[in-house]
Amino acid sequence: MLEVYIYPAAYKEMEVSFNWYEEKAENLGKDFFREIKKAIENIKTSPKVFPKYLDIKGLRRFLLHRFPFAIIYRIKNGIIQVIAIMHLKRKPYYWKDRL
Repeated sequence: MLEVYIYPAAYKEMEVSFNWYEEKAENLGKDFFREIKKAIENIKTSPKVFPKYLDIKGLRRFLLHRFPFAIIYRIKNGIIQVIAIMHLKRKPYYWKDRL
């Protein structure tokens, strides 16, 4: 199984979203975090199964089920790099400068 590296900016996105959901309802942030964790485990298990995204530098996208987010990642040098934990309603491609 490949190692996962989460870009600091992606980690910050997750943290901000966690806090926002926790303010909306008790334990909702924890549910969000659990779904992210489960998604990353799915990506680790089968990283090449999820669809390619934008045909850019090997990017792939995993859509969360309960929350309007996608995990944007790529496999580079044997490591799964999580580039963004992207809200689907946010301005698209804001994270491209991370590549």
